Amino acid sequence: MMREKFIEQLQTLYRQMTVMGGLCQQAIAVAVKTLEEEEETAEKLEAQVFALDGEVDDMEREIETLCTKLLLKQQPVAADLRRITAALKMVTDLERIGDQASDIAELARFIRKGGRHEHLHEMAREVIRMVSDAVEAFVHLDLEQARAVIAYDDVVDRWFNQIKSDLVEQIAADKSTGEELLDIFMVAKYLERIGDHATNLAEWVEYAQTGARSKNGHWVSPEAQATGWI
Repeated sequence: MMREKFIEQLQTLYRQMTVMGGLCQQAIAVAVKTLEEEEETAEKLEAQVFALDGEVDDMEREIETLCTKLLLKQQPVAADLRRITAALKMVTDLERIGDQASDIAELARFIRKGGRHEHLHEMAREVIRMVSDAVEAFVHLDLEQARAVIAYDDVVDRWFNQIKSDLVEQIAADKSTGEELLDIFMVAKYLERIGDHATNLAEWVEYAQTGARSKNGHWVSPEAQATGWI
């Protein structure tokens, strides 16, 4: 009975993680859409992003509470313990993703509407995909999918470098646009950071499955972690 109760609560944890990940994906998509809309619509979208960010914060607290109950009441061991530990770490990254979506929505106020932001939209689609795949990898304990997310961060980094290069050229051609282009650069930087958080999510999936964790780009075995690092 105890094991059945634990599995039931673990399934609840997976559902909540999926909901939280979905809220983050929605917040990113709406935040970037705000760049294209006129003032009245943009303000409504901005408010929607802030509301989504608030829901993400609420989900973080709910999941932390559930994980604490699982740790205290069910006393999980080995792989089960790693899954719960990973979830506790992952919700921190998801919460920060929600914050950065809000930051993008705020910056959208200062960016001219109707401009060409195709690269930002493409970059946003890529990071949304990373977040979705990382959470899905956790729910299904899919190590191959998690490692694909980690590798895919290079694609997002290339988009960021391309956008940065384009903006430098535009500023050189017309310095009067510098302030707005700097805001666009910051949007790209927030998207790049979201990609980094998605990578962190996937690395925690690796930990949940194998017990190994990444440190400064290198995987550390469970034996090495036992010496004091995690």
